[in-house]
Amino acid sequence: MPRREGLRRPTMRQVVVIMPSAFTLGNLFFGFWAIVSAFNGNFRWAGWFIVFAGILDMLDGRVARLSNTGTRFGAELDSLVDLISFGMAPALLIYFLDFSTAGRFAWILCYIYVTSVALRLARFNVVSAGKPSTGWFHGLPSPSAGMTLAVYYPFSQTEWYRTSVAAYVDLQHQGLVVLMLLLALLMVSNVKYPKFPPIGLRSARGLFGLSVHLIILFGGILAPEYFLFPLGLFYMGFGVVRAMVLGLMERPEPVAPVEEHLADGSDAALPDVEVERRGTWIDRRQNIEES
Repeated sequence: MPRREGLRRPTMRQVVVIMPSAFTLGNLFFGFWAIVSAFNGNFRWAGWFIVFAGILDMLDGRVARLSNTGTRFGAELDSLVDLISFGMAPALLIYFLDFSTAGRFAWILCYIYVTSVALRLARFNVVSAGKPSTGWFHGLPSPSAGMTLAVYYPFSQTEWYRTSVAAYVDLQHQGLVVLMLLLALLMVSNVKYPKFPPIGLRSARGLFGLSVHLIILFGGILAPEYFLFPLGLFYMGFGVVRAMVLGLMERPEPVAPVEEHLADGSDAALPDVEVERRGTWIDRRQNIEES
């Protein structure tokens, strides 16, 4: 059959360009499904759907970087999808799980969390636009915050949780309030959080990255209910502890008083403002003497 003009087979380049956006839309699919599941009371699967969305969110960025197909459109689409999958979906999951019966204004806490996710994503787009990627996030990443909230319910059904202090004291509501406020605060803070290390076999850093990925992979597959929520808490606390340690190690440099600079009589030892003032005073004195 003769080939119709105007109908061209997509090239490999076009397919590769579309792949990151396909992963992003898959992220949106699981985020929306998580909201529907939470509304229907299926909290366990709602949490796992958010985790699936996080995996696809990680893959779309990796594919875009490896294939060098990152675009401004893809970045904006990714931010809009992340607001739903890691902002709205976790907030509604916690609301339907616990906050819907906690009071008339309990939804405001969920709104604060979603607002923090929106601010975090907007700041990330502005700061990272046109700049090379670094090994650190400024503020807790929204996927980490959303997945930490998502895997709380599966963890609360484990034997560890039932045999802990939570089995004797009802700490679920208070703990969730504190957790959501901390996550919201850390997302809009300047606390640095490390990115996943690259995978390789030729350097110590690459081997370390491979070990980290394998530990998370095996822990997430073999015991996800026991492993993922403590992992989220560990990552959240790592940035806080690191910032506190670095803050204690930094000491302000002592500033020499102005009198010590004036003692040697040289303008080079004076601050710029003092040099300007001294020069102005000398000019005025010369004008008085000439008159």
